[in-house]
Amino acid sequence: MATFLYKLGRLTFRRRGFVALIWVALLAVGILGAATASTATSSSFSIPGTEAQRAFDLLEERNPGNSADGATARVVFKAPEGEKVTDADNKREITGIVKELQSGSQQIAKVDDPFKAQAVSQDASTAYISVSYQVNSMELTDATRDSLEDAGKDAQKSGMKVEIGGDALQVMPHTGTAEIIGVVIAAIVLVITFGSLVAAGLPLLTALIGVGIGVSTITALANVLDLGSTTSTLAMMIGLAVGIDYALFIVSRYRAELADGREREEAAGRAVGTAGSAVVFAGLTVVIALVGLAVVNIPMLTKMGFAAAGTVAIAVVIALTLVPALLGFAGKRVMGRKARKAAEPGNGADLTKSAEAKPNMGTRWARFVLRKPVWVMLVGVLGLGVIAVPAASLEMGLPDDGAQPKSTTQRQAYDMLSDGFGPGFNGPLMVVVDTKNSSDGKAAAARVSEEIESIGVVAVAPAQFNKAGDTATIVVIPKDRPSSHATEEVVHDIRDAGEDIKADTGAEVLVTGATAMNIDFSQKMNDALVPYLALVVGLAFLLLMLVFRSILVPLKAALGFLLSVVAALGAVVAVFQWGWLGSLFGVEQTGPIMSMMPIFMVGVVFGLAMDYEVFLVTRMREAYVHGESPGQAIVTGFKHGARVVTAAAVIMMAVFAGFIGSSEQMIKMIGFSLAIAVLFDAFVVRMAIVPAVLALLGRKAWWLPRWLDRALPNVDVEGEKLQQQLTDTSDSAGSGDGGGEGERELVRV
Repeated sequence: MATFLYKLGRLTFRRRGFVALIWVALLAVGILGAATASTATSSSFSIPGTEAQRAFDLLEERNPGNSADGATARVVFKAPEGEKVTDADNKREITGIVKELQSGSQQIAKVDDPFKAQAVSQDASTAYISVSYQVNSMELTDATRDSLEDAGKDAQKSGMKVEIGGDALQVMPHTGTAEIIGVVIAAIVLVITFGSLVAAGLPLLTALIGVGIGVSTITALANVLDLGSTTSTLAMMIGLAVGIDYALFIVSRYRAELADGREREEAAGRAVGTAGSAVVFAGLTVVIALVGLAVVNIPMLTKMGFAAAGTVAIAVVIALTLVPALLGFAGKRVMGRKARKAAEPGNGADLTKSAEAKPNMGTRWARFVLRKPVWVMLVGVLGLGVIAVPAASLEMGLPDDGAQPKSTTQRQAYDMLSDGFGPGFNGPLMVVVDTKNSSDGKAAAARVSEEIESIGVVAVAPAQFNKAGDTATIVVIPKDRPSSHATEEVVHDIRDAGEDIKADTGAEVLVTGATAMNIDFSQKMNDALVPYLALVVGLAFLLLMLVFRSILVPLKAALGFLLSVVAALGAVVAVFQWGWLGSLFGVEQTGPIMSMMPIFMVGVVFGLAMDYEVFLVTRMREAYVHGESPGQAIVTGFKHGARVVTAAAVIMMAVFAGFIGSSEQMIKMIGFSLAIAVLFDAFVVRMAIVPAVLALLGRKAWWLPRWLDRALPNVDVEGEKLQQQLTDTSDSAGSGDGGGEGERELVRV
């Protein structure tokens, strides 16, 4: 592989104008496609194989006009102090709003009058209008949303407090200046790392081009493939981080080759042949982790994974082609002033001696670890172990309107309903009774209502049958908030009672609604975690074994990842569930951790963690293969890689941390979890625990059974074969036996 990438690097360097033109054309096509594509009208959310989804599908089949999965809204009214919503003026105002909503949009399926639907609190201080739509929230037109908001504004003129909850007002999450903050910090880190504005700007430019192509393609295909807004956000987050990192490693290796006195084209070829090999395998681990999300069998999650994986693949190809092409345009300006001065006659020797006399921070740290490997390993493992303790108290669910910022109308409507009616009114359950196989459907539905009332809930609405009389729906109001453990127990109790009812009457009982859907989603995440972990870690283990020609190094990499991801999960629980430092990160309402977070972290963080493993340990392996002792190889790896890996980790953390400013709880939690996971994995696991373990293992770290060594293909990531070929070519060229032609043959593609 190294030889092929060496040829590719030299080719793209020579044909830089053509290569740059191709990528600019692809970006233009992507932007044009995104601009001309029809707006995505749907972002359906389904969980195949769950009871909640079966209930939705049954309602869609038996009562298609009911729009069971359509958007909903609740317009909540609170009377002024000393007044009641039932007072004549207030009642007249609310009734007028009901009529205004009914005629406000053709997408409305039903509007319930609170005075007829018993949606008035006992003290008559609060009332709410329930609005049901024929389509889901992503299909609502701007005119429909405007009519809903205008109705609320009109009601406020009467003096009542009016807020609107539900998913009808759900819009694209606001990340604020997230991307800008990440890019600015990345630019600062790159300038400090390289000491050259040109070298610093190159990774940023190529990363933005890659993300632009990826996100514009996702936008162009959003309507066709039913992609939600979160899909492009994740692709942007991952693509920007890895795009900068991959280009950073290529540029860094190119500068090192130039410093060794090689010609620019030769330096580009060697940089792509060596660091490029690490980029390919690092990218493969990320792609495996993201594509592996398909194991969960949730369409939305699968699409998110594939879209982000596509963006990562683009970042890899750009690093291997566009980066060396742009290096060709950059000339000597890719080096800092000191390096350019060193290239001048008479200055190089002095600066080289000075650099050799003063080891860099990476070298000093590696030597410290080699002196005290046991202590470094114990401190790192125990420290992450302590941080991981809160993960044992993990409670999972999906955030509801109670997790929204207090300034939003959704959150205020949520609080008003909780105060006026009880927290359970924010998450009603829908019980669907299939009476098709029952001899007496009405009696079966009545039995279901009785069983639910005996469980202990706030209210059970009368059963509503469809026209055919074979399907009934019963709305149940639990006592506690939607994301609470008590509400989850109510769902399980109803389902348990449903098994006895089916045995006695033949009627099937299904529990659905947003709350039940969240519970089923969480359970599906739990069930898929172990198979997913086995698949991703297993494939990555084989991949790393192929790269490092070792069994213990991949095993150590996998165990280190598990330690860092559990520690990161512990930090997430402490902040978002327990509320520690919550105000610092804008967490206004603690609650259960998003149910997809553990499996999402396993997927994304594993791929990113392996980036640093591959980049850092590959350089150690390269030094070891070329004859250095195991200890010296560790020092060499840190000498050349620590500074760049540190910069890459800081950049990735900055990109992820920028998303903590999002107004959407899910995006905020994802940004925090990925940033903290990179911090733990890059600086504690890869920079401390890994060299300590390798120091303790010595030569055993690179042991591989002979039979397995023969069975595995040699991909030559460390460039040993490439180095031999270049050496042989140089020797033959020096002997004057046609070596020039041989060298031209080597670089010919």
